[in-house]
Formats: sequence, structure tokens, C-alpha cells
Amino acid sequence: MKIVFMGTPDFSVPILKKVNEIYGVDLVVTQPDKIVGRKKVITSSPVKNMAKELGIEVFQPIKIRKDYQRILDVKPDIIITAAYGQIIPKVLLDTPKYKAINVHGSLLPKHRGGAPIQRSLMNGDEYTGITIMYMGVKMDAGDIIEQDKLKIESSDTKDSLFEKLSIMGTDLLMKTLPRIFAEEVKPLSQNQDEVTYSNNILREEEKINWGNNVEVIDRHIRAFYNEPGMFTSIDDRTLKVYQGKIHQCNNFEKNHEKDANGKIIKLFDDGIGVKVNNGVYIITEVQLVGKKRMNVKDFLNGAGRNLITVGKVFK
Repeated sequence: MKIVFMGTPDFSVPILKKVNEIYGVDLVVTQPDKIVGRKKVITSSPVKNMAKELGIEVFQPIKIRKDYQRILDVKPDIIITAAYGQIIPKVLLDTPKYKAINVHGSLLPKHRGGAPIQRSLMNGDEYTGITIMYMGVKMDAGDIIEQDKLKIESSDTKDSLFEKLSIMGTDLLMKTLPRIFAEEVKPLSQNQDEVTYSNNILREEEKINWGNNVEVIDRHIRAFYNEPGMFTSIDDRTLKVYQGKIHQCNNFEKNHEKDANGKIIKLFDDGIGVKVNNGVYIITEVQLVGKKRMNVKDFLNGAGRNLITVGKVFK
């Protein structure tokens, strides 16, 4: 069996490892190396790093729609993709005997696009999941082979969902591949009336809107956890916000109903209490630009001592 695997982020790594363990992978296709951070370090994708560890050849086309001959040279029986990051040309979809399939991090037809996991959190979805699908010319529009559902917990962040869905995707793919190779699957067309899109995250979405409801702010911060993180500003300084929680005391919230959204109304032992549209949000982990990321207790004892005071307003 000749297999080409296409993927880029951490989400794809367990899937690659398991496919290689069970079937063997002949070629890994991933995004080009990127220059990261202030020190401009050339950084490989997690999938490339794993492929090198496993001794698999890596192909990194800048634009796969123009540069795909190396994949055709393999003469793959199947192409397996998982969060690759580029639209795959039709010639590649038509070549393999068992076609090209995708491990997608949503319950299609909901959340087609590049940020399904983040946007399922942002939207307050009760469930997310994995879809194994045949790939088509249109993004995430192919026929569904198999699905599995996962409940989103109130404590889930982008990272925790990525990890859970990566494991779920690996397990579901391993159950599905034997049926694909035996030509026993009965794919279903997607219901066009239920299609929604989850486009990549925009820079302007990373800024906290303190005028939102506390539940919306909490979901957004969990959806942006670790990378890229959300941000706000105070005294013309940018503050990254990585974690927080909803304040649960209703009486306390009622006493501050007339305060401006974004106003710091109390400094707690473990966080900064901020007035929002319908309550109070407590910031618990932050980073001033140019400083270390830290919990709020340490921050208020250091760089934030004079910057964060009751009565100031985040913008």
C-alpha cells in the first residue's frame, strides 16, 4: 500500500504516527518552514519533525496547486490529510485508487474551513467531533465516510480540544481505513442546508471586547488559549490575556452594573476582576508585551504593581 500523508500542526502528529505504524507512509507533505518570533528562528512544522524522526521523506511545496509532481511520482494508493493547510488540486484527488480522504475536526457540514475547533468553542457549541470524509474540489465539501461526536466541557480550551480530537481522529481513522480498503464504505453527501463556515482567525478577533457578555468573553479566551492568545490595553500598554474565569457572585455583579465595561473593579487573590456587559470576568494569566507570561498573583507583585489598579479601564 502506497500512502501519502499530508498534515502540518500538532493535531496531525498522532494520526501520522499511527498510520505509519500500521500501514507505513511513503511520503509526508507539510507546509514550508516558517520564520518565528523576534529572533526569526526558522521553524519546521510538528509533522515535519515527526516525519524526520520516523525516517519518512518530507515534501514541502510552497504552492501545492503548482508543485505536486513529487506526490504523483509515489503513485499513491491513498492520500490521507489532516489539517494540511492548502487546497489540494483535483489531479491529486483523482489519482489514488482509494481516493484522498481527510480527518476534519468538526461534525461536517458544520464548521467547514481552517479553524473549526476554535470557532466551535467561540460559538458555544455543545458538541464537536471528527469527520472522516472523501476530499472534493470545494473545501471540506466531500462525502462523509464516518463521524464521531465529542461533548465540549466548560473547562475545555483550544489546546485540550485539539488533543482530544487528535486522539479521536486517530482512532476513528484506524477503524475506517480497513473498510475503505475493502471497499465497504457507503459515504453520505453533506446536507447543504446545514453548512456553516469557520474561517481562519483574524487579528482583529484577538482583541477582547469588554462589552460582550461574560460567557462570550470566556469562550473566546478559551478558544484562543496559548496561541495566539487574546489582548487588551491599559495605559497604552498591550496586555496579553491567556486564562480567566467567570465570577460567580451575583450580588457583587449587581453592585457594579453602572460601571463602564472594561473597568477594573476588584483585585482578587488570584485575578483581576473586570466589569463586562452582564457580569464580572476574572483574568488569571497574563503577559505584558516584552515580559514573561505569568499568573496574575506574580504579575501584580511585579510588572503590574503600578499598572493594574482598581478604577482603571481596559480598552
